[in-house]
Amino acid sequence: MKSTTSLTIILATLVSIGISACSSTLPAENMPVSEAPQADEFSQLLSAANESDLAYDIVKSLTVEVGPRIPGSEGDKRAVAWAESKFNQLGFDRVYKEPVRVRNWSRGLADASVVSPFPQSLVITALGGSIATPEGGLQTDVVMVSSLEHLTQLSPEQVNGKIVFINHRMTRDKAGRGYGPVVSGRVQGAVEAAKLGAQAVLIRSVGTDNSRFAHTGIMRYADDVEKIPAGALSNADADIIEAMIAQGHTVTLDVDMRAKELGWQTTYNVIGEFIGTEQPDDVVLISAHLDSWDEGTGALDDGAGVGIVMAAAKLIKDTIGQPKRTIRVILYAAEEIGLVGAFEYVRANKDQLDNIVVAAESDFGAGKIYQLDTLFSEQGLSQAGRLFSMLAPLGVEQGNNQATGGPDVSMLPKYDVPVVNLRQDGTYYFDYHHTPNDTLDKIDLDDIRQNQAVWALFTAYMANTDIQTR
Repeated sequence: MKSTTSLTIILATLVSIGISACSSTLPAENMPVSEAPQADEFSQLLSAANESDLAYDIVKSLTVEVGPRIPGSEGDKRAVAWAESKFNQLGFDRVYKEPVRVRNWSRGLADASVVSPFPQSLVITALGGSIATPEGGLQTDVVMVSSLEHLTQLSPEQVNGKIVFINHRMTRDKAGRGYGPVVSGRVQGAVEAAKLGAQAVLIRSVGTDNSRFAHTGIMRYADDVEKIPAGALSNADADIIEAMIAQGHTVTLDVDMRAKELGWQTTYNVIGEFIGTEQPDDVVLISAHLDSWDEGTGALDDGAGVGIVMAAAKLIKDTIGQPKRTIRVILYAAEEIGLVGAFEYVRANKDQLDNIVVAAESDFGAGKIYQLDTLFSEQGLSQAGRLFSMLAPLGVEQGNNQATGGPDVSMLPKYDVPVVNLRQDGTYYFDYHHTPNDTLDKIDLDDIRQNQAVWALFTAYMANTDIQTR
């Protein structure tokens, strides 16, 4: 919890913002007319958010009462029912769901070992969507490559009949910039390896930890390329294979994976709204995704986001009252398998996208927010000045005006929907991402309080002032 002194400084800053708003020299057309009277309300909201454990309590409820929730699974169905119930418990005015069709996939057993030169067990997991190995597994030699690009430069003679090991190490970065260069091997590795005649592909886990947990994640097949099994080695076990090959040994592995497809299922985007009193058709859209991988309990990815956005909306209602614009909280389905719920939301609601004032998603764990990036018109950016001033004492800087939005809202800018990125510190996020170690104990209570406070202030500002973002 923040100290009394630091909280007092923040509240004083908010009051001063309200005072200065009355004497601002900004042109009238650039000033939200309802902004200045709300300085006290924003101060009350911040106090409530800093003293509340609501976001954490919501994540705890989701991870304990539901647990893993891979799209289309029984856990996913429990999550949908949980979300509807939680929205109703929190007193949202309108709670509803929209159907999303998904392919359900089961991980099953995943086992591997070194046959030679130095026999020992390995920790692996199947990549999401992978087929199984042949009954009884497969046993063959390994060819190691440093990246997906390196793999594409090999000849069929070098790869045919072998297991490809993509040994691409991820770098740690606050903003998660190490993810993009590495994840292509996870997504496309099976296709490129199969083109060269490989029997299977294994990747070094897409993660920054040095623990013995393997990181899962979605992979893709191509209709015109033979499907081969795809898995991930823990980083510690990837080091073992790398060391053996570096010593000049031929490494032979035994791999047994029993993943399977379970057919089409229906899941749902679950939505809760606080209806606006003055401009109900104008929507402030905040979101997270409800599904998770099945290895851990999805506390960071994306239980934290679920808790943060639900709590932010609830705190606004309880502290300030009914918003002037509608606050819509969307818990998207099936993000982990390709933003399926997000694309379905756009398809089903395309004629209403013009009503969205701004869209944002929390989907990067629970690390403290340090920057707000926008995608606003010039007028909207000038009207957001006091929002940046309110967030500064919470450690949030003004970023660029080239935001892409979180994953599930990333397709909205092409429909001229303004988006923002509330950027979180992801220095350690990929230590836990998509692993059995993604559990509730990884969430720091002070950090998630800061998140709910920032999201509450941001959402209240967008919903209760006249800011024009387009």
